[in-house]
Amino acid sequence: MAIVHLVRHGQASFGKENYDQLSRRGWEQGKVLGRWMMDKTEPAAIFGGDMQRHRETVEAIATGYGARLPDMQVAPGFNEFDHIDIVNRYRPEWSDRQVMARDLAAFPKPAAAFQKAFVEAIRRWASGKYDAEYDETWADFKTRVLTAFDEMIDYADGGDVLVSTSGGPIAVVCQQLLGLSDERALGLNEVIANTSVTRVLYSAGRRSLSVFNNYSHLEAEDPALVTFR
Repeated sequence: MAIVHLVRHGQASFGKENYDQLSRRGWEQGKVLGRWMMDKTEPAAIFGGDMQRHRETVEAIATGYGARLPDMQVAPGFNEFDHIDIVNRYRPEWSDRQVMARDLAAFPKPAAAFQKAFVEAIRRWASGKYDAEYDETWADFKTRVLTAFDEMIDYADGGDVLVSTSGGPIAVVCQQLLGLSDERALGLNEVIANTSVTRVLYSAGRRSLSVFNNYSHLEAEDPALVTFR
């Protein structure tokens, strides 16, 4: 059976003007993953969303891999959901970043406070009760991701594939393969580490989840490299 390696991007630049670019740690995570993959797989194709952090993660992996990899084919279906829009719908006042920074600074642990609000905003979005407020609903997001996954499988035609994507799409693929509820799928999304690898085995019409959220390559090199946001 062939393998699809679903890779969550390296750590992005949270709090910076351009969140979408990898942080210094994100680049290092990608290089470590490339070194780890070097003697484990020779992907016949590489896909990724059209976000900067997806492309830069592939670049970092290629640097660590040390041998030429296929050029990344852009597949916007593997993009993450618009977390900024989703948070702003939950807390409209946070569309002003100064207001958000002020509100979070009032908590002893601002990052934890943001994470709690983020989880609540995502669950509001996925509930289906407020679909009219969003440019892309949870149902639309799932359809987009699964369509991209099917198209990628068809293109791969039995070869191993590496996909640079985000936590949301990985959770959606796992949800379909395991028959999980939306609540369980959202729970998976909360624990997917940066540059973790989720493996899906496929042959003809058969698809099976083999490994979920493996980040042992980071733990082996430097546990401080393990991040989830």
